[in-house]
Amino acid sequence: MDSGLTGLIGLARKAGKVQLGEEAVSLTAKAHKARLILLSADAAENTCHRGETLAQTGNCPVLPLPLTKAELGSAVGRSSCAILALTDVGLAAAIVDRLAQQEPQRYESVQRQLSHKAEKTLRRRREQRSKEKAAQAARRKPWAPPQAKTPL
Repeated sequence: MDSGLTGLIGLARKAGKVQLGEEAVSLTAKAHKARLILLSADAAENTCHRGETLAQTGNCPVLPLPLTKAELGSAVGRSSCAILALTDVGLAAAIVDRLAQQEPQRYESVQRQLSHKAEKTLRRRREQRSKEKAAQAARRKPWAPPQAKTPL
């Protein structure tokens, strides 16, 4: 039972916030755009080692999932998937929250780290949006009633 974990991963895939496979994950991690790297439970030892190396390169956490390659692949619309990277910190935090519900002691530190990053990102987005609204309001001309027509 995955308690909605595959649904969140599928949602991230539809949103375009997932990179699948070793090559795509490698490029994403090296560009420092990966927020979380996930490994299937039955991923090969070489894939796990590569995922940990990429996580260090990209400065992001790597977590094993309680899902097989087939289950993870069906969540993202493929026949199988051993490794994937999430590029959105909010979705990554939501997935780790689901994992922490199942095994709190195993995922607690990563959950705190990603929740903190997600809050910071959300706060920055809100500040940016309020600045954009203020600039837009400053450019707006004040409303004036239409002038009455004068008879000739």
